[in-house]
Amino acid sequence: MAVFPWHSRNRNYKAEFASCRLEAVPLEFGDYHPLKPITVTESKTKKVNRKGSTSSTSSSSSSSVVDPLSSVLDGTDPLSMFAATADPAALAAAMDSSRRKRDRDDNSVVGSDFEPWTNKRGEILARYTTTEKLSINLFMGSEKGKAGTATLAMSEKVRTRLEELDDFEEGSQKELLNLTQQDYVNRIEELNQSLKDAWASDQKVKALKIVIQCSKLLSDTSVIQFYPSKFVLITDILDTFGKLVYERIFSMCVDSRSVLPDHFSPENANDTAKETCLNWFFKIASIRELIPRFYVEASILKCNKFLSKTGISECLPRLTCMIRGIGDPLVSVYARAYLCRVGMEVAPHLKETLNKNFFDFLLTFKQIHGDTVQNQLVVQGVELPSYLPLYPPAMDWIFQCISYHAPEALLTEMMERCKKLGNNALLLNSVMSAFRAEFIATRSMDFIGMIKECDESGFPKHLLFRSLGLNLALADPPESDRLQILNEAWKVITKLKNPQDYINCAEVWVEYTCKHFTKREVNTVLADVIKHMTPDRAFEDSYPQLQLIIKKVIAHFHDFSVLFSVEKFLPFLDMFQKESVRVEVCKCIMDAFIKHQQEPTKDPVILNALLHVCKTMHDSVNALTLEDEKRMLSYLINGFIKMVSFGRDFEQQLSFYVESRSMFCNLEPVLVQLIHSVNRLAMETRKVMKGNHSRKTAAFVRACVAYCFITIPSLAGIFTRLNLYLHSGQVALANQCLSQADAFFKAAISLVPEVPKMINIDGKMRPSESFLLEFLCNFFSTLLIVPDHPEHGVLFLVRELLNVIQDYTWEDNSDEKIRIYTCVLHLLSAMSQETYLYHIDKVDSNDSLYGGDSKFLAENNKLCETVMAQILEHLKTLAKDEVKTLEYIKKQSKQPDMTHLTELALRLPLQTRT
Repeated sequence: MAVFPWHSRNRNYKAEFASCRLEAVPLEFGDYHPLKPITVTESKTKKVNRKGSTSSTSSSSSSSVVDPLSSVLDGTDPLSMFAATADPAALAAAMDSSRRKRDRDDNSVVGSDFEPWTNKRGEILARYTTTEKLSINLFMGSEKGKAGTATLAMSEKVRTRLEELDDFEEGSQKELLNLTQQDYVNRIEELNQSLKDAWASDQKVKALKIVIQCSKLLSDTSVIQFYPSKFVLITDILDTFGKLVYERIFSMCVDSRSVLPDHFSPENANDTAKETCLNWFFKIASIRELIPRFYVEASILKCNKFLSKTGISECLPRLTCMIRGIGDPLVSVYARAYLCRVGMEVAPHLKETLNKNFFDFLLTFKQIHGDTVQNQLVVQGVELPSYLPLYPPAMDWIFQCISYHAPEALLTEMMERCKKLGNNALLLNSVMSAFRAEFIATRSMDFIGMIKECDESGFPKHLLFRSLGLNLALADPPESDRLQILNEAWKVITKLKNPQDYINCAEVWVEYTCKHFTKREVNTVLADVIKHMTPDRAFEDSYPQLQLIIKKVIAHFHDFSVLFSVEKFLPFLDMFQKESVRVEVCKCIMDAFIKHQQEPTKDPVILNALLHVCKTMHDSVNALTLEDEKRMLSYLINGFIKMVSFGRDFEQQLSFYVESRSMFCNLEPVLVQLIHSVNRLAMETRKVMKGNHSRKTAAFVRACVAYCFITIPSLAGIFTRLNLYLHSGQVALANQCLSQADAFFKAAISLVPEVPKMINIDGKMRPSESFLLEFLCNFFSTLLIVPDHPEHGVLFLVRELLNVIQDYTWEDNSDEKIRIYTCVLHLLSAMSQETYLYHIDKVDSNDSLYGGDSKFLAENNKLCETVMAQILEHLKTLAKDEVKTLEYIKKQSKQPDMTHLTELALRLPLQTRT
């Protein structure tokens, strides 16, 4: 085969840059601009009939921004068009959607600042539990009268259903005994599902029976500690029933000709709907027992909207009076709570009924301490301190409903009435739980006075101070009273002997202290907490409250130099002895530091404290730690490392990085961050010194380089190591540390054979060749400016890298190796130029060292020959595509600056297909 001399064409980089620059074209203001208003042209075509192909087209344009969807629809909603032509079933579905929207609108009368009942439901179920056995009384009426009802006249059908209700109340009784709490909950849920199933199968009387028997359970207080949770479970069933009845009546008002508006009046309801509605109220009125009759009627209170505009306003006072017939104060207060809940949902503007419920409750409040209740508690073996906490869920809800947007005068009147009652701690607690925080805060000293006068029996004072503290965390008291308030509260709190009572109170008042006082007062409070919680390791049972204290402290102290100067803060952290909890606390501290620390710091107090915190997080890592957890911990530690700066004291900065490496060696992302930080430190040193490379500066830079060279091998990720070797070598080169740069590049070259075929990327195995190609291309760009070592020969690094590439086992049918060789040709071509495309300041590259020496160019050309031979060898294996390749090369060679491809075409010993 003939040998052709190879050489690279000379390049004029400046001229090439100029030829590639985009031409600037002036833009007139009248031209199109993407931010100008859109002009939309509408075309409307009117077709007459198929015989006469006459059509008329009109167009109009507007300079205003037109919604293209609106213009296409021409004002017509396609869903409305569909509903107008749909069958009755589809219409019913559309109306169902409309009804749900209307119900949401009705309920939204109460603003988002009103806490809904659903928020309280879960808390009640979790708090009020029991280990005692429970029972359910099921009254199973017979099924007589069901057969043939379809053929009965309407009056006969009504009479039959009323008889069924009588039979239901007088029927056989079945009692489920010895139920655990979970069994009881499961049975109630089954009844709720049975209600839905019965309704779906058009067994309306059976559905009513289920609701009545469930309502009767609310008169049973045999396991009194469970009553609040029972109330929640039973009222869920009542809510389901009320919704089903309302939707049933509403559906009767919808037909193909009319649809009820969102806010309809009774006149919009048809006679069928009204008759059905009355029928339901008559059925409920026939229930003989007070409690089920009250609850079931209250559940369908909203249905009065179909009968009369004043129906709801007339029913609410009557239902309020009905509650007066309930003798048990616990049962009656929960009945009032349910009525207030329903009232707020359907008519929140009717405040008079809510107020009447409250004042009726005050009149009966003394029953709680009466003989009847006391005897009942003796029978059940329940103490008064365990009985009184059953009231707050109902009382708090009543008070919340009444106080919502209530005028100041009404709140003052309510508070004054509570004052006049004896043993009013329970009332006072509900007032502070339900009234607006601003109302409570401005009268803090008045409330403290009332708390002092309360009887300690039954409802302890520390719970009242806790409720007061919760309000003061939301609203500020008068500035002149703040210190006295804290002193009065802490006098009571610090005397508490029970650690749980103490920490539940202290946790609330820590926020008040942090909010209004200095680190001195906060330190005193933390010291008191340590004093109370350390004996008998009481802190082990109170980690949630202790965590809240830490969160509140760091939320108010954004200056960490002040925070860590609080003497008792670090001793407070020592109480978190459970590793998982301690790590969570440390994460909270570091998250706050990253979020609030605005300037880099070198404060030794902050550094020592946070190094301890970060070390705690790091030491929690083990073989079972999840990758997500490792990433989170690394992020927090790296955030700290980035915020540490000793200014121009570079040696101190490097010492910090050395210490950090020894402390955080198990988290690879942290080590990577440290290497990048040290490289930046080396570059910063070079920048600050501005070329004044004294022996001390050079020694420091070499120390930085050595730090990186020592640390990189400890990393697991092979491409992480490759890229860091390359980056660190570039930094060493920029600082004129040529031998160190060579060491980095040699290490990278020696690592290439270890690259596996597949690597893990985000939990999935991927081929590694594309990543290797990217790395090598970057490496070649750096090798252009690396000067040859005088003892290793011409282009020794390029030769070593080519040997490694040649020996690497590539995938079959892969083009990556040839892509790499093509990049090598680019590199060798650039190296043959008289002046290289780019340089590093004060580093003489090969263009300066060799000055276009013929021996250097000859060696360069030999490497080009070798690389081209490898490329040609690959091209021979292209099989069926070889002719196309040859044709492409010949076509390209005809271009003015591509004549060198003619030689390539001649060297391809390819056979044309016949």
